[in-house]
Amino acid sequence: MVNPFPTKPSSLIGNIRLEQVNQHSLFKFTDELQLRMEQLLDNKKADNITPSELAELEAIEELDQIFTHINAMLVAAK
Repeated sequence: MVNPFPTKPSSLIGNIRLEQVNQHSLFKFTDELQLRMEQLLDNKKADNITPSELAELEAIEELDQIFTHINAMLVAAK
């Protein structure tokens, strides 16, 4: 089975959507990517994660950090 979520953060950009939160437009993960991150975190907590899943989780977490920073900048700019 081919992994639908690559391990490069830039390859995950298509799984980001723009959502209106109060008066701000913020970047959010798609429901599919959010669920995948939660599954991988559960696997990691259970110490049942493969090396490829760990690389995938690290890519998702890096993308999360990037967009959290961008969202904070967008909120602060208003």
